[in-house]
Amino acid sequence: MIVGVVKESYPGERRVALTPNVLPSLAKAGVETVVEAGAGAAAGYRDAEYVEKGSRVVAERAEVFRVADVVAQVRGLGANPERGREDLGLLRRGQVLIATFEPLTALDQVKAVADRGVTLFALELLPRITRAQGMDVLSSMANIAGYKAVLLAASQAPRLFPMMMTAAGTIPPARVFVIGAGVAGLQAIATAKRLGALVQAYDIRAAVREQIESLGAKFVHIPIEHAEGAGGYARAMDQESYRRQRELMATVVSQSDVVITTAAVPGAKPPLLVTADMVRSMPWGSVIVDLAARSGQPGGNCELTRADETIESEGVFIHGPTNLPSSVPRTSSPLFAKNLAAFVCHVLENGRLNLDRDDEILRQTLTCANGEVVHPLVKERLGDLVSREGNS
Repeated sequence: MIVGVVKESYPGERRVALTPNVLPSLAKAGVETVVEAGAGAAAGYRDAEYVEKGSRVVAERAEVFRVADVVAQVRGLGANPERGREDLGLLRRGQVLIATFEPLTALDQVKAVADRGVTLFALELLPRITRAQGMDVLSSMANIAGYKAVLLAASQAPRLFPMMMTAAGTIPPARVFVIGAGVAGLQAIATAKRLGALVQAYDIRAAVREQIESLGAKFVHIPIEHAEGAGGYARAMDQESYRRQRELMATVVSQSDVVITTAAVPGAKPPLLVTADMVRSMPWGSVIVDLAARSGQPGGNCELTRADETIESEGVFIHGPTNLPSSVPRTSSPLFAKNLAAFVCHVLENGRLNLDRDDEILRQTLTCANGEVVHPLVKERLGDLVSREGNS
């Protein structure tokens, strides 16, 4: 079995799908690797390092696709809709693609890959179960995003985070409000506390209150319906619930120097939690870091967010970063690679592809096979899309 790694083509993407340190574990599982020249350069990995660990480095991208049984990418076509189309013609029937793909929203791209006869495993669809923890790229990358979001806010804010006792008087701590206490939110809480801020946090899932408080933050209690979905993710609420949520959070937002929003519902538009009026109520120089921003889509958790931009609105700075893990590729790439290598080893059995639908990990990540879209939810959404187009 040959696994191929190509240079990421998404603009600004500096990560690489596999790093030299994971190649020995793949070799033990009977996996050979072929790497496009320069694939790891943006993350600080030289071609020679891949060769030293037993990989073959080739100059042409097309050669990787030609010889590889499995192609591994950080961003597959669905997560790289413009530049990724250049690779579509290189994929061949029976080949396997393992990548993040945004399959619940990138329906046209999923269909295009299925039409090529490619077997697609979308890593975002991994179930949140104990056996899959070592493969969970979303959690690995969310940890980094939560950490970097706080550093971004701290570097932008016109005040320091910690309380300081000085000869000129006491400097009070910055007030940080984290909305959403998933992996990114919890890391943001922990990082802000380490920097000395006074931290409050809120999540619609009641079960995370203990986790928030264990990190030294104050849990903001908002008496509305709690919404915990499958796999520990938040589920979407009705618009009236979101309106009530915004109303009750407004006071906390208005008193915060930094607001970090992380609330996302898989496959759905991020909920609007911070309105333009709420932004106007914040102190001069306040910072919002909206981790729910998505490339090519308007807004995020904040009404004024613009993806991959920093804007100022009446003295409040609003950041909409969509790929913070890429800003620290020397950390994020090894984590992604370990998750990916664990997944590759799981889908292989005696050096051959295992499509056992009784395995929850394989069943939930398998998106396309044998020329068809096979994931039930993706298939359902694709059918709805076709129906809407037919009625338009």
